[in-house]
Amino acid sequence: MFVNAAVQAIGPLAVDPVPWARSQMAFTLAFHIILVPLGVSWAFMTLIANYRALKHHDADALLLAQRWSKYMAVTFAVGAVTGTVLSFEFGLLWPRFMGQWGEAFGVPFGFEGIFFFTEAIFVAIYIYGWRRMRPWAHFWTGVPIVLAGIFGAASVVAANSWMNSPSGFTLDSSGNVTSVDPVGVIFNDAMPLETAHMLVAAYLVGGFLIASVYATGMLRGRTDHYHRLAFTIAFTVAAVATPIQMGVGDALARWVYDNQPEKFAAIELVPQTESDVPETLLGKLNSNGTVSGGIPIPGLASWLSDPSTGKSTVVQGLDSVPADERPTTQEVNVVHLAWDVMVGLGTALFLLALWYGAYWAIRRRLLMSKVFLTLAAASGVLAVVTMEAGWVVTEVGRQPWIVYNYMKVEDAATANTGVWITFIAVVLLYLALGVTAILVLRAMSRRFRRAGGFTDTDAAYGPSPTSSGESHAEEEAIR
Repeated sequence: MFVNAAVQAIGPLAVDPVPWARSQMAFTLAFHIILVPLGVSWAFMTLIANYRALKHHDADALLLAQRWSKYMAVTFAVGAVTGTVLSFEFGLLWPRFMGQWGEAFGVPFGFEGIFFFTEAIFVAIYIYGWRRMRPWAHFWTGVPIVLAGIFGAASVVAANSWMNSPSGFTLDSSGNVTSVDPVGVIFNDAMPLETAHMLVAAYLVGGFLIASVYATGMLRGRTDHYHRLAFTIAFTVAAVATPIQMGVGDALARWVYDNQPEKFAAIELVPQTESDVPETLLGKLNSNGTVSGGIPIPGLASWLSDPSTGKSTVVQGLDSVPADERPTTQEVNVVHLAWDVMVGLGTALFLLALWYGAYWAIRRRLLMSKVFLTLAAASGVLAVVTMEAGWVVTEVGRQPWIVYNYMKVEDAATANTGVWITFIAVVLLYLALGVTAILVLRAMSRRFRRAGGFTDTDAAYGPSPTSSGESHAEEEAIR
């Protein structure tokens, strides 16, 4: 009775599984991708703190590395759960896609599984090794975590880039895969730039996200060496990654211009093929193929596409492909808005990083103004929004294809009309995971602040505090 009532309430969408499959996949990816930067970059920042502790006998750096390793374990566990759900969704939501292309698409995930288990093993060793291993031997057990995180993320991005530039397979006359070249699948044309873009984004977003927590603490008066060190490590990693990301992003945009013209047309709001195309900030595409609103900058889109030919560069419009082989008007507007958000916020973060770097270069000390710390406190959320917008550009811009020029989304989705039930279940599960993770991390933070260090009842990798809460950590660093 309850199910029947729910179906009637949901209406006609309940009989069409495609929107529900797309919505579920979009929601789970949007949630999981927030954890990816932490999984890739946090271990690296932890090792920076660990190295400083051992090299400079810095007790605060040692305490920071130990605390970060514990936070890292929590986010790794949550990411493992959300990633596992995603792996099941490929078969549940896209059975026809997996049935035809699984032999090729699954190759990168095979390698990702190896790197995931490697990372899990060394996360456990690194955490367990506090106070159980010699300091430098323990430090080096953290290096495989960093490498496994990088190669694991690269493997997943290789699968996504394969969907944008499929290669490394042979089809028979019926369209079935008869042979697969793993190297060709993984190292497809889109893979190098997409992978670089995501990996740099991981360090950028992870750095800003962690730094924003300590910037908030500093605004509340916690300006001791511990908080300043944590902020400096995280924000510096993000600041270094930001200009690199702008260069990689520009190269990737040119690749899209050359290889996915309809996606590029959606990004730049170009309904008809022409030269001297303006860069339109905001604005929208109308159903009749005209562009309205926004702020056009004459000729800039053509010039950015190929500076060698400048304004005379011809940009292929949406009309260059049939209507059923390009994004819909609504999808075009979503892609264009996401592009504006990504570029706009990315530029703002670059300027913030430039301010930070210039101040340090001139004054040789940390910028501590209230205005800067307020912006730094907001940078974590802004970086996450920027990353989410970038993935919207990548995924929605490829529509209607799930495998570019080979298979459409509607031909790949499940025919099960009850998918809406799993969508609701997954949303509830992920919300519960998210809330629980936040509560656990906040509880850990409060307990650490109250204790002034780790207690004997904590995990064995924590230092046992003396009356000062720090002298034992200093002894550990010196030992």
